[in-house]
Amino acid sequence: MSVMRPVSAVLAICCLLALAACGGSGASKSVGLGAGFPRLMSKPAPWRSQEENKCLALGIVKPSPFLVQRASLGGPGSSCGAERPFEMSAALGGRVAMRPTALLQCAMVPAVDKWMGEVVQRAAQRHFGLPVIEIKVAASYACRPINHQRGARLSEHGFANALDVSGFMLADGRWIRVKTGWWGDVRERGFLRDVHRGGCAIFMTVLGPNYDSFHRDHFHFDLAWHGREGDKQICR
Repeated sequence: MSVMRPVSAVLAICCLLALAACGGSGASKSVGLGAGFPRLMSKPAPWRSQEENKCLALGIVKPSPFLVQRASLGGPGSSCGAERPFEMSAALGGRVAMRPTALLQCAMVPAVDKWMGEVVQRAAQRHFGLPVIEIKVAASYACRPINHQRGARLSEHGFANALDVSGFMLADGRWIRVKTGWWGDVRERGFLRDVHRGGCAIFMTVLGPNYDSFHRDHFHFDLAWHGREGDKQICR
């Protein structure tokens, strides 16, 4: 029996909160990624637009000073893009700055907020007795292959469906960086492992320094479908 995708649970929770407050297959096509990359083959995936449009229809992500809705990314002949992405400059209603601003598709926004509130802030209080007030965004939307490698398939970043995070600033101005903290002192190691592990209950893909050399200095989070029903997770 398949389990509910974590993002579906996030959307369902956010929808209930909003109501309370108010009282695949197909032919492949190629995409050019610019100088330095060959044209890659990309197989259509209907679940992408279905998940994004479901999120948009629920209305749980509302524009704010920290969430600015953008026009669609991509266009005719392009395999990259998103229907109506958001520029997210802060999480948790502005309490945690995201620098530089991340460009993310709708469903990633509540997932990031849930991860920040239920995982990152709790881990920060547990290990340092302080909240996180800023995260370093290493990557969000970018029309490119996985790990920038020639011949690889398109990355989830190409669909604004992924976020890379390389550092966390505590309220005292101290930075906890993935590159140095993963094998740093006991508190840094504990904190980073908690935020990595906790992301696995929210995102469909979570990768970190133990995965490969490409991720030695950041965490990767996305909502990609894995498996026929999209309910399998990759947490490494």
